[in-house]
Amino acid sequence: MRKYGVAIAAAIAAFSLIALPAASAAPPTTPITALRAEGTELVDGHGRTVLLHGVNNVDKDAPYLPAGETLTNQDMDILVEHGFNTVRLGTSFDALMPQRGQIDEAYLDRLTGVVDYLTARGIYVLLDNHQDGLSKPWGGNGFPAWSIESRPATWEPNPGFPLYNLMPSMNVGWDEVWNNTHGALDYLGTALGALAAKVEGKPGVMGIELMNEPWPGSPFLTCFPNGCPDFDRKYQAAMQKLTDAVRAENPTIPVYWEPNVTWNQMMPSNLFNPPATPAVAGPDTVFAPHDYCIPSQLAIYLGLPQALRGLCVPQQDLTWSHIDEMTERANIPTIVTEFGDGDPTVLRNTLARADERFIGWQYWHFGAGNTTDPFLGDVGRQLVRTYPQATAGTPGRMAFDADNGDFAYRYTPRAATRPTEIFVSDLHYPDGYQVSVDGGHVTSAPGARIVTVVADSSGPVTVKINRPGSPGIDVPDGPITTGSSGSSGNPGSSASSGSSGSLGSSGSLGSSGS
Repeated sequence: MRKYGVAIAAAIAAFSLIALPAASAAPPTTPITALRAEGTELVDGHGRTVLLHGVNNVDKDAPYLPAGETLTNQDMDILVEHGFNTVRLGTSFDALMPQRGQIDEAYLDRLTGVVDYLTARGIYVLLDNHQDGLSKPWGGNGFPAWSIESRPATWEPNPGFPLYNLMPSMNVGWDEVWNNTHGALDYLGTALGALAAKVEGKPGVMGIELMNEPWPGSPFLTCFPNGCPDFDRKYQAAMQKLTDAVRAENPTIPVYWEPNVTWNQMMPSNLFNPPATPAVAGPDTVFAPHDYCIPSQLAIYLGLPQALRGLCVPQQDLTWSHIDEMTERANIPTIVTEFGDGDPTVLRNTLARADERFIGWQYWHFGAGNTTDPFLGDVGRQLVRTYPQATAGTPGRMAFDADNGDFAYRYTPRAATRPTEIFVSDLHYPDGYQVSVDGGHVTSAPGARIVTVVADSSGPVTVKINRPGSPGIDVPDGPITTGSSGSSGNPGSSASSGSSGSLGSSGSLGSSGS
């Protein structure tokens, strides 16, 4: 719409418009503060709602985080340059307690060194107690072999990840865990308690994820086709036992609970669902689901046709409807702690749904020792986004078009000691960006990679960022989405046609689930 005369003056008064060359410098590092859960939001020490975009970095094999083989300065530079503000850093029971009852203090020192390193760069760390396939006797990782008495039978074929979960001997091993038959949960609680004590007082630690992708064991068939409330009741008791052990050593650290891994096969979770399970007890509990497309994973792991990826939209809609159910039921924050398989279209499905709900995420996987930037291809252009890292208010709707960088966001101000901070993608604005604000004004320097915004009143604030000359996009109508999405793409863009795993450069950016 064209505006003339007094309309131009009114527009100038209402909007702060700045067209600037693209900034090349990384965002400045500022001290970060501890996060806490308030309802469905994560809030920092300045009273702002925090949105987290990041990656996984998981070391599954001994000697675990050896000197010189952890995230390097160049790795950190890449993450900061692209606006990633969280890393899900893998640890494991096996690494924490390699011998029965004995904590590896040297490993804890190496781990906390990485935590301090990331924190100094403004990156929050989620400590992920990682396991796949229970333990090394099955070719997996996580639980020390001494903590599980079951062993594979000589007659059992081992199909490897992920089908080894169906092996009878592994299911017996998982039964040992959930029944605490030989004290595995007790020892794990001790190990996680030692970890929690070691990181007490470190503001960059956003929490401990109690267990990655836990398998139900022998009752797994009861989880199909509608979830397994009986098993989830036992599972929730195990998670509460571990939570209590962690909180005994560090009373304020957030804990992250995953659903049992049949969630990845489209089953709903019965966590926090009375009377099937008791309601969540204690503050600062966060839901930590994953979002993998099973048809796409079958194409990757079993060599089935790539055309199966066409089924990802309805499957991911179902997964996100389960997330919506959990959010409404438990009233706790959600962080998608794993997703991604190298296909830009599948990534777009996850990222659009996360944007609609103002939910943070951690991409699988970013390895250590990158000599080139792995985010410069089609996958990177989906993951590197313009987004509000910290909002001095209550978030509303948000939209980002990964094809051209158009961004729009609305929030309602509330008291905070620092302004709203919006990271501006370093990939999407080759000729600079322009920012317009209605209901507030920009306080950051021209060309800043972090745009800071202060509200003019208590009314809603709308921020738009786009390339010079672009008409931009509008903030979607209505509140943050709390129902399944009917759209697979970002607003204003068509589905990606990029090829699977197209990274545009060499580097350690993973392309499949854990």
